[in-house]
Amino acid sequence: MNVLMCSKSEYGTSFKNHNIEIYKNYVEMADRISQRRLTSNSFFLTINTVIIGAVGYVGFGEVGKVDPKFYSLIAIAGIVLCFLWFALILSYKSMNTYKFKVIHEIEKLLPLAPYAREWELAKKGKDWSKHIPFTYIEMLVPWVFILLHLFVLFYSQRAHPFPIIHC
Repeated sequence: MNVLMCSKSEYGTSFKNHNIEIYKNYVEMADRISQRRLTSNSFFLTINTVIIGAVGYVGFGEVGKVDPKFYSLIAIAGIVLCFLWFALILSYKSMNTYKFKVIHEIEKLLPLAPYAREWELAKKGKDWSKHIPFTYIEMLVPWVFILLHLFVLFYSQRAHPFPIIHC
C-alpha cells in the first residue's frame, strides 16, 4: 500500500497544498510521540531513582534494621518496572520507525525531502561513526537499573536467605 490514495488529477487543485498540510500535521504527530517517549523515560527514570534512593535511605546493608523481605519486594518491583520500561521503549521505537517511513513516502510527493536526506546522511543508523541511534543508548538504561535491583535482591538474600518465603 502506498501513502498516495489518488492522483493529482483525481483530487483537484488543492492537491499540493493539502499534501503539505498533511505532511506538517504528520511530522507534528511524530514529534508528539517522541515527546511522549521522553516523558515516559523521565517517569521510569524518576521511579527507579526513588526506589534505589529509598533502599539506601532505609539502611541497606545494616543487618536487623529493616526486614530483608522489604528489600526483596522493592527490588522485584523495580525489576518488573524496568522490563515494562524496556517494552515501552521498543514500542515507541517501532511506532517512530513506521511514522518516519510514512513521512519519507509523503516527502516523495513534495519538492524537498529533509527527513529522508537526514537519514541518508546518518547512514540509516548503521554507521555509528556518523550517528548512534538514540534508541540503542536509551535501551541500556533500564538494564543498568535491573542490575542495581538484582544487586539489592541478592544482597538482601545474603542477609536472610529467601526472605519472601519465610514468614
